[in-house]
Amino acid sequence: MKRIVLLSILPVSLFAAPGVAPTAIPFADEPVRYTGELQPDKAYFDGRLPHAVGLHSIQTFRANRTRPSEGGVTGFTYNHQPYLAYWHGRFYLQYLNGLIEEHVPPTRVSLMTSLDGQAWSPPQVIFPEYILPAIEREGVSIPAGSMYSVMHQRMGFYVAPNGRLLTLAFYGYTATPQNSPNAGNGLGRVVREVKADGTFGPIYFIRYNRHAGFNETNTNFPFYRTSPDAGFLDACETLLADKLFTLQWWEEDRAKDGFFAITPDQVAGAAHFDANITTSAGAGKAFDWYTRPDGVVVGLWKNQYSALSADRGKTWTPIVRSKALEGDSGAKTWGQRTDDGRYAIMQTKSVVSGNRFPMVGMVGADGHLFDTMLCLQGEVPPLRYRGQYKEDGPQYFRGIADGNGNPPGDHLWMVYSMNKEDIWISRTPVPLTGTTAAPLDENFETGSDAVLDPWNLYLPQWTRAQVVGEPGTDNHVLELRDEEPYDYVVAERIFPSAQHLQVSFRVQARSVRQSNQLEIEVQSQAGMRPMRLRLNQSWLTRDRGRTPGRQYRTSPLEWYRIELDLDCATQSYTMKVNGREFQKNIPFAEPTPSLERIVFRTGPYRGLVPSSIVNDAGERPAGLDTEDLPGADTPVAPSVYWIDDLTAR
Repeated sequence: MKRIVLLSILPVSLFAAPGVAPTAIPFADEPVRYTGELQPDKAYFDGRLPHAVGLHSIQTFRANRTRPSEGGVTGFTYNHQPYLAYWHGRFYLQYLNGLIEEHVPPTRVSLMTSLDGQAWSPPQVIFPEYILPAIEREGVSIPAGSMYSVMHQRMGFYVAPNGRLLTLAFYGYTATPQNSPNAGNGLGRVVREVKADGTFGPIYFIRYNRHAGFNETNTNFPFYRTSPDAGFLDACETLLADKLFTLQWWEEDRAKDGFFAITPDQVAGAAHFDANITTSAGAGKAFDWYTRPDGVVVGLWKNQYSALSADRGKTWTPIVRSKALEGDSGAKTWGQRTDDGRYAIMQTKSVVSGNRFPMVGMVGADGHLFDTMLCLQGEVPPLRYRGQYKEDGPQYFRGIADGNGNPPGDHLWMVYSMNKEDIWISRTPVPLTGTTAAPLDENFETGSDAVLDPWNLYLPQWTRAQVVGEPGTDNHVLELRDEEPYDYVVAERIFPSAQHLQVSFRVQARSVRQSNQLEIEVQSQAGMRPMRLRLNQSWLTRDRGRTPGRQYRTSPLEWYRIELDLDCATQSYTMKVNGREFQKNIPFAEPTPSLERIVFRTGPYRGLVPSSIVNDAGERPAGLDTEDLPGADTPVAPSVYWIDDLTAR
């Protein structure tokens, strides 16, 4: 109790201006609390959590070593730390590129745009590689022109009150492990304007790391105050005065000049708040925030840290670790108010720091208590390109910061890196939920992809899930197309929970490349898979793990109607093909209490975390322990499947 009182009552010296009485901020001892019962099963990529209904996951950038979409001879295959803004009717996505791996030069920053969040422009380099000046300090000796900078930033965009859009980045270097680009040793933060016509303004430094010896005399870009553009200057000055947006800069800056609302001493104190913590890596890093209904700002940092501010970021309660945020494994945490007035916090819930999955959303009504836990990304494709510190899974989540725009519709938009290799965006309807009352009865006859809004889609760049017309008829169908050599497309539909379920659909294999097949499963909310079918060019088969199932001979370009009667009471199902009983009383492949979704997937199940990505300590080694996967840079022959007349009742 004594500890709670100390953390809840804010000392004048830290959290109130001189002469102002201290303010008690509710819940300062525990800014975020999870009250739900669900916790992820860390043996599965999706944690066996309920999947958020209507989640569309879209790969916006696919790394490619030999055929880079961004141009150049060699593709950059280390891509991470994306940011998102919505401005003048367009999405803007910024992310960092490294040639091979983390903190190794050369690096740069690229930008992509989209009108709808689904189709994206090729990336443009907006902050190019930077050749370092001569550096002599603290045991570091770098001759001028001998090394490229390493970029790092925790902020990408700022929409100024005057309507200007700024994009920012940070130039640092990694001469030694102590001189990482986010340790306060780098050159400084740069800024340029993004214009509505697709052009960009000049690059300026908006803040130098003067304490590290960098200023106007030894850097390549001018100081922002030399700009002749009054609107640009006003936007920069407004940003510099915003204590919430600029607190994102602390990690790379770490100056003691009073610019930041937290001090290195506060951060160090937070890092040692728990005697079990052996590193201060997360304290003060990767800051983001949201505002509670009472006007209090909730600040979130990497590695479970949080604090509160009653004055828009000018002063803060003590930075504490939150049990509700356990498991973020250094992969960043993002919180925001959603369009329905509720709140969501996104993070990974991993067993160890080397693995970053699943992508979890906690949902609550008031920004303090969170009672719901959902999976917002449960897919982890294989790492295609070798490189150090390319952890497995979705990570570095960022939504749209307060003030940086709000796209039309009621959706939660999130960008993230997959395996620190590819960039993805997700669109999830709000309110965020893992259940639905809507019955499943879909014949796709509207002919519009809008009928796919309630579906959960996983769409790598070389795949498609779309409604198409059947030639020579008025019929429309769902087409799944897959040209991806190391990933697949998933179309999943959640329906009301049932213990006795009748499912019917038509399916056709249009073209199937060698070894590919369409996998069809009816699953529980927790991902149990009692019924598993596989369709290829010649056979429809059922799967019970190691128990062989019967096969049904099929032909390409022919429709097959599948009818399933699944009963959790008997833990069995009966199957008909084209109106004739194929087999009855087939035992469930695993015990399942209820049924809640159907999954169509153009590749084998990979939801169980394989032992090949963890060592005896439960963590994937961080070194160069893999090779580039062969053929990863070229699409393969398409596999195309059609689905129609789907019902579940």
